[in-house]
Amino acid sequence: MEQQSSHTDEAGKLKMVNVAGKRPTKRQALASCVVSTSADLSTLGPNRAGIEPMHAARLAGIQGAKQTPNLIPLCHPLNLDQIQVDLTVRTGQIEIAATVGATHRTGVEMEALTACAVAALSILSSLLKVDPSARIDDLVLLRKTGGKSDDWGRLVADSK
Repeated sequence: MEQQSSHTDEAGKLKMVNVAGKRPTKRQALASCVVSTSADLSTLGPNRAGIEPMHAARLAGIQGAKQTPNLIPLCHPLNLDQIQVDLTVRTGQIEIAATVGATHRTGVEMEALTACAVAALSILSSLLKVDPSARIDDLVLLRKTGGKSDDWGRLVADSK
């Protein structure tokens, strides 16, 4: 039996998931991605306006999480309680992790994934002049807590 998407009705038409009958619970999601580049990241300094690319990326990720229902069709608008975007610079890579939390009737997975993606795009925009082959890799949901399906987490072995 083919599994039906939560965003389609029996006739296959798009619909927004009805969460009215669900009870609000504390929910949290953690997502990550990696920006890979051949550029020397130690030289990635402020732009002409004095804005540090890492600070701009962190802010872009936070804004991205808040704008998720405007970017992803059928996402519920949520009052987010927590948005944390962390960037870790390694040789040839910037690892991005986003944690998003809310007390609501629906999860915050899309918000965490969007935060990572937008932060990565912000970094990419800073790198493209020096490395046009820079790329975003491995955008993935790592963990979610709360809700009907309760806790879920990707094992480290799954991501290798």
